[in-house]
Amino acid sequence: MAKASSNDGGESYSGHCLCGAVHYRVTGPLEDPHICHCGMCRRQSGHFVAAAAAKRADFAMTGEDHLSWFDSSDFARRGFCRHCGSILFWDDGSEWVGINMGSLDQPTKLRLERHIFVEDKADYYDIDDDLPRFRGLDQPVT
Repeated sequence: MAKASSNDGGESYSGHCLCGAVHYRVTGPLEDPHICHCGMCRRQSGHFVAAAAAKRADFAMTGEDHLSWFDSSDFARRGFCRHCGSILFWDDGSEWVGINMGSLDQPTKLRLERHIFVEDKADYYDIDDDLPRFRGLDQPVT
């Protein structure tokens, strides 16, 4: 996944699930804020997902014992609070952890950078902004 820094001002971020059982903090930049239109994200969330990535080394969590993981593919898993069902994380075992932006405490000062998996977009909505669009993660739509 391409990474483009969205916040290089040394800010930190925090967030949590709906019920507050799982909290996390990121002490570095959140990168690559995007909207994912893939079928797995849509089925898990009920719509598309807005997410960003944090370096695993900058990421800390409390309440991890309240987190459940679902192996959604042969290369990634999705983390959610087993009490309230909040969808929080996407993890492929790399140096990056995907964080659902809706779980972040405000303000984030982040701006979405792109749409991914636009070929999987549902038929009930349109993508009507000027953000770059990609088939899969990194194949530009021309």
